[in-house]
Amino acid sequence: MRITRLKLTNFRQHADTTLEFDSGLTGIIGPNGAGKSTILEAIAWVLYGGSILRGTNETIRFQRAPARSPVRVELDFELGGHRYRVLRGLSMAELYLDGAAEPIANSVTTVAEMLQRRLGMTRTEFFNTYFTGQKDLAVMQALSASERAQFLSRVLGYEKLRVAQDLCAARRRELTSEVAGLRSGMPERDVVLRELALATEALHGATKLHEEAERVAQETELAFADVAPRWQAAQAGREERERIERELAGLAAEEQALLRNVEKLDAELAQVAEARAQLAPMLPDMDALERADEALKQQASLKESHAQRRLLETSRANLTKDCAALEGEVARLRDSAAKAEPLAKDVADRRAELERAQGKLELRRTEWVRERESVESRLRTLRETYADLRDQRDVLLNAGEAGNCPTCTRPLGEHFRAVLETVERQLETVEADGSYFRTRRDQLEAMPADIEHLDELRKKLYADVTALERRLTEAQQDAKRLVAEEQELDSKRTRLASVAADLAALPIGYDAAEHARLEAERERLAERSTLANRLSMRIEREPALQRDRESTLRQRDDVIARRQAAEARRTSLRVPEGDYGELRRLYDGIVDARNEAAAKAAVAKGNRENAAAAAERAAQAKTAYEVLASKVAALESDRRVHDELHRAYSELRNELNFQLRPEIGEIASELLKTITDARYTELELDDKYRIQVLEDGVPKPVISGGEEDVANLVLRLAISQMIADRAGQAFSLLILDEVFGSLDDVRRANVVSLLRGLEDRFDQVIVITHIEAVRDGLDRVIQVGVDEETGAAKVTQVDTAVAALQGAEAAA
Repeated sequence: MRITRLKLTNFRQHADTTLEFDSGLTGIIGPNGAGKSTILEAIAWVLYGGSILRGTNETIRFQRAPARSPVRVELDFELGGHRYRVLRGLSMAELYLDGAAEPIANSVTTVAEMLQRRLGMTRTEFFNTYFTGQKDLAVMQALSASERAQFLSRVLGYEKLRVAQDLCAARRRELTSEVAGLRSGMPERDVVLRELALATEALHGATKLHEEAERVAQETELAFADVAPRWQAAQAGREERERIERELAGLAAEEQALLRNVEKLDAELAQVAEARAQLAPMLPDMDALERADEALKQQASLKESHAQRRLLETSRANLTKDCAALEGEVARLRDSAAKAEPLAKDVADRRAELERAQGKLELRRTEWVRERESVESRLRTLRETYADLRDQRDVLLNAGEAGNCPTCTRPLGEHFRAVLETVERQLETVEADGSYFRTRRDQLEAMPADIEHLDELRKKLYADVTALERRLTEAQQDAKRLVAEEQELDSKRTRLASVAADLAALPIGYDAAEHARLEAERERLAERSTLANRLSMRIEREPALQRDRESTLRQRDDVIARRQAAEARRTSLRVPEGDYGELRRLYDGIVDARNEAAAKAAVAKGNRENAAAAAERAAQAKTAYEVLASKVAALESDRRVHDELHRAYSELRNELNFQLRPEIGEIASELLKTITDARYTELELDDKYRIQVLEDGVPKPVISGGEEDVANLVLRLAISQMIADRAGQAFSLLILDEVFGSLDDVRRANVVSLLRGLEDRFDQVIVITHIEAVRDGLDRVIQVGVDEETGAAKVTQVDTAVAALQGAEAAA
C-alpha cells in the first residue's frame, strides 16, 4: 500500500488540509495538540469507518466550523497495481477505482467491507503491524502466551492455516453427523430381502383370484344381455300407459281452468257496460274543469304580483329613509373634510413651536445637569485632597522635627514648623472650598425655576399639538368616509328608481274571494274527473277483454282435442300384467348375480393392484438401500480424508510456529544492533513469545523503560518486515507515531538510520513526532502548527533535500 494524497475537511483541528505523500522517509512534525496524530486517525477512519473515532459527530467536526458543515476525508492510495480513491463523511462513503467517474461501492458498510477484503486485514491487525505508536509498542505484553502466539500467527498469515483446519474439522463433523443420520434411517438388509420375497408371493396368489372372478363376471354379463331387452320393452309399455294417464289428468285440469277464465272475462265485460252507462252524465263536467283551471292560473299569477308589490313597496320605503339619512351624513362629512387643510397648517405651526420650546428646555436642563456633575466631581477631588493632607499632617506630627519630609523624604529639622503650617493652611483652604461647593450642590439639587417654566410650556404645547392632531385625524378620516358615503347614496338612489319602475310594471286586480271560490270549484270538479278517469280506463279495456275471451275459447277447444287423442292412445295399449311380474323377478335375480360378480372382480383386482404396489415398494426399498449404502461408503471415505488433512494442518502449524520465533528473533536482532550501535546485538522470543534482550548471549533480567521501548520497537519493525517479505511487497507503508519519546539523541539518530535502511522493504515510511531534532535525517517534512486567528491546523510541506540545497546556495 502506498499513500499519495490525503485531504481533510472540518476533521478535528483540520478545517481544510491537503497532504501530498511520496516515497522515502517523511516526518510529520509539530507541537502536541496541533493535529499530527489526527492525520493518522483520519487515515484509519477513511479506510475502516466510524468505529475507530473518539467522540461524537459533533466533536469530530472542526469546532469553529458552522453548524451542519460537511466533515470529509479523502484518501488516494495505490495497492496491487491499482489506484484507489476513498471519500468518507459522517453518513456516507464512496470508493473509486483507477480514476473511474462512478464509485464501485457507495455505502458506509460496503466500502468498509470491500477495503478490508482488498487490504486483507482487519482494522486491529492493520494497526498492530503497519501503524505503530509509542503507547502501542507493548501490545503483546498485555496478551497471554497463547494469545501472543495467535497474534503473531494471524498478522504473519499463519492463522489462515488455523482457519483452514477449523473448516476441515467442521466438515469432518458434518460428515460424521451425516453418516450417523443415514445409518439411523437405513433398514436391515435381510429384512428388505424377506419383505421383497413375501410381496412377490402375495402378488402371484392375488393374480389367480382376480382371473377367476373375471370369468364369473363374464358369465353373468351374458345372462343379463339376454333378459335385459325383454325387461326394458315391458317396462317401456308400462311407463307409457302411466304417462298417458298423467297427461289426461293434466288436460282435464287445464280444461276446467280455461272454463273459469271464460266466466271471469264475461263478468268483467258486464262491468264495462255498467261503467259506460255511469260515464255519460259526467262528460259536461270535464269541460267545466278546464275552464276552472285557466281561471285559477290567472288568479294565482295576480296573487304572486300582489305579494311582489307589497315587498317592493316596503323596499321603496326603506330606501327612501336610507337616502334621507345618507344625505344628512354626507353634508356633515363635507363640512368636516373642509376643515382638514386649515387644521394641518395649525398643527404644523404649533409643532414647530413645540420643537423650539423642547430645544430650549433640553439645552437649559443639560447646562444644569453638567454644572451639578461638575460640583460633585470637585467635591470628590477635595475630599481626596483633604484626606491626603490630613495624613501628611499626622505623619509630620508623629515624626516631629527629627523625622523626614513625607514628600521629599529629607530631614525636616528647622523646617518642621514651616512645613506643618503649610499643610494646615492647605487643609483650611480645602475645607473652605468644600463648604462652598457643598452649598452650591445643595442649591443645584432642586430644579431651577426657568427650567420648570420651560417644562410647563412644553407640556402645554404638547397638549395643544395632540388635540389639533386628533381633530386633524378626524377631519382626514371624514374626508375618506365622504367618498364611500357618496357612492352608497348614489347606489341607493339608483336602486330606488329601479324599485319604482318595477312597481309600475306589475299588474293589479287580484281578488282573494274569487280565488278561494275557484279553488273550491276546481276541487269538486277534480273529484268528478278522477271518477270519470277510472270509468274511462275500465271502458278502454273492453277490446282486450273480448280478445282474451276468444283466445281462451280457442285454447279450451284445443285441450278437448288433445284429451280425446290421449284417450285413443290409451285404448290402443296392450300390456300383459302376468308376464310383466315374472319377467321382473327373473331380471332382478340376474342383476343381483351380475352385481355380486362385478363386486368380487373389483375386490380381486384391488387386491392384485395392492399386491403389485407392495412388490414395487419392496423392490424400491431394496434399490434405496443399495443407494444409501453406496453414499455412506463414499462419506466415510471422505471423512477419512478430512481426518488425515486435519492432522496434516496441525503438524504444519506446529512446524511454522516452531520456525516463527527464531526468524523474528534474527530480524529483530539485526535491527537492535543497528539502533543501539551494537550495544545490544541479540533479541529473541522465549517459548511464551516474550521479548528477551541478550547480553553476551545471556538474557538480561532487567531492562530500563527506554530499552524496553527499543526492544518493542525493533520487534514491531521485525514483524512488519516479515509481513512485507511474505506479502511480496504488496504493503509498502510503515507509520510510526511518537516512538522517539524515550530515546536519547544517539538512539533517535540510529532509529532514523534504521528506517532509511528499510527503504528496500517499505517504499514509504512516515514518522509522527514533536521532536524537531530528527528533521535533518528525513527526506521531507510536513510541518503542523496552529493558526492563531482561525484556530485550525496549519500545514506546510518541505523537501529537506531541496531545502538543504537552497540553504547551501544561500550560504555560498
